[in-house]
Amino acid sequence: MNTPLTLARLTRGAVTATALTLLAAVTTGAHPAPAADDASPTPAGFVDAAFVPAEQLQGFDQLVPLADYLHTHGSSPARKTADAPAPPDPDLKQQCASHAAQAQATAGWIKSRFESCQKRPYDLVLRDTRGTTTLGRLKFDQWILGFSYDGSRRVDYISSIENILIQPIPTEDATKWRVGQHFRQSINASTSDPNPQVTEPQTKERDELLGEWDRTPQWTLTYTAPDRGPLFEQGNQQRVYSTVVMDLTASSPNSTPYGGGVDNYHSSVRYDYAGRPAGKYKGTVFTAARVELVMSQKDPEAKQSALHIYDALNRPERTFPSWPGKSVPGAKEPLHRVIDPDKVEANRKKSIQECRKVWGDYTGSGLECDEYPFASTEEGSTKGDNRFSVRLIDGPDNRKGGEYINAVYTLNRVLNGDPFYVKITN
Repeated sequence: MNTPLTLARLTRGAVTATALTLLAAVTTGAHPAPAADDASPTPAGFVDAAFVPAEQLQGFDQLVPLADYLHTHGSSPARKTADAPAPPDPDLKQQCASHAAQAQATAGWIKSRFESCQKRPYDLVLRDTRGTTTLGRLKFDQWILGFSYDGSRRVDYISSIENILIQPIPTEDATKWRVGQHFRQSINASTSDPNPQVTEPQTKERDELLGEWDRTPQWTLTYTAPDRGPLFEQGNQQRVYSTVVMDLTASSPNSTPYGGGVDNYHSSVRYDYAGRPAGKYKGTVFTAARVELVMSQKDPEAKQSALHIYDALNRPERTFPSWPGKSVPGAKEPLHRVIDPDKVEANRKKSIQECRKVWGDYTGSGLECDEYPFASTEEGSTKGDNRFSVRLIDGPDNRKGGEYINAVYTLNRVLNGDPFYVKITN
């Protein structure tokens, strides 16, 4: 397990840069001269603009793209976007931007068990060593696109710093400003199977001048979990529960580092080699993803199954067994998959007994006993709390509903004990 970043690592020195000319807008007097602030001082170094009094930000609302600043100052390295890795899903970035509120969270927006993203805008203000004078302002977007794989014990993160805007005072050299991304990984041994291991990327840190970020915005980190072949028949699914964390830093010469970026990003993953019940025999998932079975009451192949589940979730008084105050899980409370065939069969037998209590012998009618929660869940009829429902429906409809739930299991690598939800649409 990696340890948190130390202060020494966060305060690495900036590289030497040549003297640069001033921005035209600044030299013409468009920017006010810095002055000591009368209000209580904010910390020195880069701090979040939200914590700086508005009067201390006056005149710092004319930020320019970093590329323009570099060009004006005779230092404009060509961008190397052609070598940037292409994400497996090129639309993920656009979709992430449309979920802006969720994407800013520490875990980002979790699109599915196999795709996640974070887009986090930063607005930082540079204070002098006394914390009394504003020296400049820095804005940028941090992106992290996460991809896990059904069929491979691997996860990729495409990380970047983009859309860099700056506004330094005339005496501050923004070419010496730095931004860093520092990734670390830990394993939860208590929930993993024996001997859990993760192979980390060779490079886990990138702390560079803004000009280098502008030149090459993206970089990729790949984590893998080695396996020892198929051991699932021996009860070892080789599950490894891991968390990847990123700390963000920002600094300038002779300043304290930005301290608001610790634990900036969290990504929880599970590697497994679970065999046939998982669909593809091995794979990796983002465990924070919400897995949901969605069925429609208008589906001609499974509309009776969908109506039964809808009634169980929303009108349990219409379902059997019937008792006052009955509620059935699956919408707000998750269901949990059961793989043990004996437990699944026990649920089915009890549900069939319940159907016969209500409807008698239905042999030869073409009807089958549909049960919800499903026999393949911990919340099935043998749980003992009677929070289940049975109903006779057409056989083909019942079997199609079973196909749908099995597809959710295999397409999302839902293993034994994994939670999932159910949603019925009109």
